[in-house]
This record gives sequence, C-alpha cells and structure tokens, in this order.
Amino acid sequence: MSGFNRSVSFKQRAASIGSPRFSWKTWVSLLFCVLIVIGSLVSFFFVIGCGYLYVLPNLSHTFHDHEDRFSNFSGSDDTCDVFDGNWVLDDSYPLYNASECPFVEQGFNCLDNGRMDNDYINWRWKPNNCVIPRVNMQRVLEMLRNKRVVFVGDSMSRTQWESLICLLMTGLEDKNSVYEINGNKITKQIRFLGVRFGSFNFTIEFYRSVFLVQHYWAPKHVPKRVRSTLKLDKLDDISEEWIDSDVLIFNSGQWWVPGKLFRMGCYFQVGNSLKLGMPIDSAFRTTLNTWASWVESKINPKRTRVFFRTFEPSHWRNLTLWQCNVTKFPLLEAGGKDYSPFSDAVFEVVNNMTVPVTVLHITPMSAYRSDAHVGTWSDRPSLSDCSHWCLPGVPDMWNEIVISYLLGSNGPASTSASTGFNNE
Repeated sequence: MSGFNRSVSFKQRAASIGSPRFSWKTWVSLLFCVLIVIGSLVSFFFVIGCGYLYVLPNLSHTFHDHEDRFSNFSGSDDTCDVFDGNWVLDDSYPLYNASECPFVEQGFNCLDNGRMDNDYINWRWKPNNCVIPRVNMQRVLEMLRNKRVVFVGDSMSRTQWESLICLLMTGLEDKNSVYEINGNKITKQIRFLGVRFGSFNFTIEFYRSVFLVQHYWAPKHVPKRVRSTLKLDKLDDISEEWIDSDVLIFNSGQWWVPGKLFRMGCYFQVGNSLKLGMPIDSAFRTTLNTWASWVESKINPKRTRVFFRTFEPSHWRNLTLWQCNVTKFPLLEAGGKDYSPFSDAVFEVVNNMTVPVTVLHITPMSAYRSDAHVGTWSDRPSLSDCSHWCLPGVPDMWNEIVISYLLGSNGPASTSASTGFNNE
C-alpha cells in the first residue's frame, strides 16, 4: 500500500515539477502564432486599403466617363433604347428663352403669344435604362466647327432646325456672329434657310421637301381630278444640295394624308405611269425606297451621318372641326398615338440599307405630349394647331438625342458610330 502511495506521490511530484516547464513552451508557441496571424491581418487590410484608395477613383472616373457616352448606360452589353422611357419634371428646363433667340418662328413662341401656363416647358425625357447627359454646348460648337448640318422635310423639320440653332446659341458669347446667310426672315414660305455660326464656320440648314420626292403639275391627257403628281421614283430636284453635308436629318409624314393629296388633286406617278389607285402607305414606302437608293448612291458614309426622324403624333380632339386638345400636363397613356405605319415603314426600309442610317424613333415619346402643342398660341390665334410644337419644347429633346448620338457611341438603328465626323 505504501508502495502504491509512494508511486503515486512520485508521479504527482514529477508532474508538479515538469508541468511549469511544459506550459511555458506552449504559451510561447501560441503567442508566436497569434503574432503571425495579427501581422497577416494587418498586411491584408493594408493592401486592401491601398487598393481601395487607388482603384476606386479610377473606377469612379471610368464610370463617369462611361456616363458621358450615350449607349449601354444600363451596364448590359445591349445598346440602350433611348426612346423607351418617360417624361419627368426638371426645373433646369427650358434650356433657352425663345424670346431671346431670333431664329424662333413667331408662330412657335407660345409664351410670347399669350400662353399663360408654362408647365409644358419643364419636362425632360428620361430613358428607362440609360441617361441622356446634359451636353456642354461649347463642346458641341467645337465639334461642329467647319461642318454642315442639313435638315430636310416639312414644317416639323423646320421647328427642329430652329430648336437646334437656339440650343447651340446658348454656348456662344457673341450671339451676333450667328446670322441667316441670305438675310431671310424665318418663315414657312421659303424653301431654303441657312444659319451660319461665324465664330465656328459651320451652318445649320433647312430644305423644305415635304414629300422628299418630286412634285410636278399633272402630265397631259389625265383625268380632270388629277392636278399634280408625286413622282415616287425621283427624289426632290433640290436633293443635290444635300449631298456634301456632315449631318443629314430627314423627316416626312405629315403631308401623307388624303386632305393634302387626293383632295388637292395630287396623285402618284411612277415613271410615265399614273397610279390612281395606289394607297398612301404604299406610295410612302415607294418614296422611302427611292430615298434609300439615293442615300446609298450619293452619300459618303465616311463623311455624312444620316438620320431619319419618324412620324410626329398630333393630338386633335376633332380634326374635321379643327378642334384642338392641348392639355396642361403630359398624358399618362399614349392612347395608341405611339404607333404609326409611317414609322414602321421607315424601320423596314432602313434595316435593308447598306449605308448606316440612325432612326430617331420619336413617335412614342412625343405621343404623351398633348400639352406641348401650339394650340391657339400662334401668330394666327383664330386657328387651332395640335400638330406643331411650341418652342422651347419637345423638339429640343429630339435635338438633345441627336447631339448625344453625335458625341456618343452607336445608337439603336445605326451600325456606324463615329463616321459622322471623320476628318478624312
């Protein structure tokens, strides 16, 4: 028993003697491991912090640089559809005062013509998946130096032409350097208008061609109701003037209605053949094919950026009685006005062209703007007008989109982004 006790006491003493020595070594080892872990963590966070300070500004810079461009703002690989969006109030609008721009036609200056509510001038178009950046007009002026911008079409085209001039003039100090090259007053009777920005040596021109094709008196030996014809296979005889331009913007559609064709004795002709039974939509498509052939044979895509603007919806309450429906605010629903067979025809023809053409599909976005028409606030207040637009107003947004295309990358209907300003 005593041996057992002695043995136990020996082991206990041995344990009591060896225990402190074992514990000290363990704690040193553990402390060393902890120091290594702490050092690793400090190094890790130091590297992360440095990376954050270096990468974030560059990433932010890259993001903002990307934001200055027009397409792909949604972060996807697909080109943004800038025409899919909605109108939002923006107190920074309008971008100019029509009464301070001498190139706004009096009939479009609604505020000066007595319109009391001005909410319609404070709306901005906001695409759903990208941003139309606010453009520095000095930069645009410099971009257009020594260039020709040409609008071809009807009075809606002339309104857009006036709008662009006023927008560009906001970037000028010397506004007296801008003048109509022939000294003409801005009116709808003149077939050609050209405004020169002398300080930058470029022109913004308008050619009135409501049908785009030739309009002539009727040939001999035709029915009496035929007073004139549209030669659908021949582009307008002033088309040679459009060729050497750097930006070329077309539109047509407002005159392709029975009241301005058949009721006026105007019918269609192809070659020497009179097409009395041809529907308007077929004639319009034939005209577009003639226009497309002309573009592909006459236009150098290395120099000229070509646009075609789609049909602009009107908002008549009763067109027969010429009753207008100008609302105080934009519509919540397009009411079917966001669709036009003329716009569809433009897309179909352009999609089969070899020369790149950008379609400005403004039909849907303009369909909501029943509040922005001239109404009775024109230079002829006895006549209502729910087709034309007040300035400033909706055409300014069309031009902001055009400018964004010119400054940015590829648009939805274009396969060539930078060809508009090639210096070759």
